[in-house]
Amino acid sequence: MSRLMIIAAIAISYYVFAILLNSVGTVILQSINSFDISKPQASTLEGFKDLSIAIVSFLVASFIPRVGYKLAMLVGLALVTVACALTPSIASFWFIKVLFACIGTAFALVKVSVYAIIGQLSSSTKAHSSLMNTIEGIFMLGVLSGYWVFAGFIDPNNDASLSWLNVYYLLAALVAFTCMVVAIAPIKRVEYTHGSTLGSEFVGMLKLAYKPLVLVFIFSIFLYVLIEQGIGSWLPTFNKEVLGLPTQVSIQITSIFAIALAVGRLTAGAVLTRMSWYPFLNICLAGMALVMLLSLPLAENVANMPIASWADAPLAAFLIPLIGLMMAPIYPVINSVMLSALPQAQHAPMTGLIVVFSALGGTTGSIVTGFVFDAVGGQQAFYLSLIPIGLLVITLFFFKKASTTLTEKALSPQRNSEHPA
Repeated sequence: MSRLMIIAAIAISYYVFAILLNSVGTVILQSINSFDISKPQASTLEGFKDLSIAIVSFLVASFIPRVGYKLAMLVGLALVTVACALTPSIASFWFIKVLFACIGTAFALVKVSVYAIIGQLSSSTKAHSSLMNTIEGIFMLGVLSGYWVFAGFIDPNNDASLSWLNVYYLLAALVAFTCMVVAIAPIKRVEYTHGSTLGSEFVGMLKLAYKPLVLVFIFSIFLYVLIEQGIGSWLPTFNKEVLGLPTQVSIQITSIFAIALAVGRLTAGAVLTRMSWYPFLNICLAGMALVMLLSLPLAENVANMPIASWADAPLAAFLIPLIGLMMAPIYPVINSVMLSALPQAQHAPMTGLIVVFSALGGTTGSIVTGFVFDAVGGQQAFYLSLIPIGLLVITLFFFKKASTTLTEKALSPQRNSEHPA
């Protein structure tokens, strides 16, 4: 019973943060409508979210065991509850930035804690993988439902209305409820043993980044997240301004992107049992480029058509989100290959690098897309994704080569011992 209570606590925490974190595309669109800001200004929201996750997760990862995972989660949830409750009354873009900084900070505390708690609850690698997949599946459910929750608070007759901010009263209540569930969950406090300092961990992470395999990996991670966030964060705005969809429909139809990501990751698990990861990811990258090249021309001159619902939406509105099917496997697969190539002791600093460069990639992708969208239009901004897709093909080639070399070196001592001269 206590185990189920703990799982429920971490699951609902992940669910609510999925809604909050992935609302950035919707909030970008509504901030442009309601606060009359430019697209480059709106694009900075991604930075407030991602960079706070990166900085805080790195700084607190070794500190959280000292204060306890439950307390860390409660602090994060309480911070977000207050920020959400204040947002509708302050109703200003500067506070939206503060909100996303609070969300990023809190998620860093929650993510580090949740990953550690999953380890406590798992007695084997299989059990750990099963519970992790369940929690990540609940996260995707939160992403999907978030689009519909926000769309339900938008005034269909007035895009500039601030009524959409009332969604944060509902979210504040949901986070407060989550806080109560975590408070009563019997999450154990692990005895803290003194180890390396923050300074030594940072130096260790920098030393790890000098390895050729790691360098090409973090560049690959950077490029992937740049593509995903560049498209995901701006898809609601693309649907509205390029395809001419009403604001509510623009946000709702973006949920196809979340569904595609979920289906893509589930399908990839089955495919990878029969196929090597490298050719599979190259097929995925080719598919991503093909989706862009086939769907974006269909977005030409459709904004003048009267659209009132999903039934009136042009074909491009349904095709573009399907890029999620192709991109979904890339991030988890290259993470798995990278971590599998390293000894267990280096997984923690490697995870730090993954978080940092994922955040930098997401922020860069959103800002670059926002500037290009503002300067030359949404179609050209989305065509720009073909450049990092091409670069990712190149980095994956060198990543495969470096990982194969490392594996062969690791196996060579074993072969020599099995076949002595």
